[in-house]
Amino acid sequence: MLKDHDIQISMDGKGCYYDNIFVERLWRTVKYEHLYTKEFSSLKEVRKSLNTWFSWYNQERFHQSLDNMTPDETYYQKHAIPQAA
Repeated sequence: MLKDHDIQISMDGKGCYYDNIFVERLWRTVKYEHLYTKEFSSLKEVRKSLNTWFSWYNQERFHQSLDNMTPDETYYQKHAIPQAA
């Protein structure tokens, strides 16, 4: 399916550290900026809080590595889908 849509598959092989480096950095940020700064009384509360946090992270938090844009601005600017008039 990916090849049918000209999407490059990016996997360097089993156990390659580079495959996980971005996800590991994201989870470090989640833990230190959000989870470790709050108290939760239930798993449901954690899930709700994480949903809110990820929305903020992607839509409102500026990222220095993205030229101070949000991930949504960066991604959707490059992959904008033309809308019918």
